[in-house]
Amino acid sequence: MIAKEYKIINANIYFNADANVDDLIDTIEGNRVYVPCLYVLNKIDKISMEELEILDKIPHYVPISGYNGWNFDELLETIWDYLDLIRVYTKPKGQIPDYDRPVILSRKNSNVMDFCRKIHKSLLTDFKSA
Repeated sequence: MIAKEYKIINANIYFNADANVDDLIDTIEGNRVYVPCLYVLNKIDKISMEELEILDKIPHYVPISGYNGWNFDELLETIWDYLDLIRVYTKPKGQIPDYDRPVILSRKNSNVMDFCRKIHKSLLTDFKSA
């Protein structure tokens, strides 16, 4: 009936994954974009270990305590993993690398050309080798 609503009359539709009716509609329309999310659960210092084990079954979450400053390192690492970013440290000739201000690139766009564009658009025209 859903395919008929979208004027798909003669088609075989196979579900190879754990999909439902909404997934079929999203695929047919092709205009849905799902953004990955990360649940940050605050105030873990106020719950018991049993409750924390129950929360551990939730996908895509990081428990923190803002008051006590617990687990901020894991939160930061998880954000970097979910955004799929990398740091590139530059080193001027004859000097030590600058570890204070890295160039941030997406892992998908992490070639030398993208790096040069990120620093300055005219750098690519003067670029010779890497």
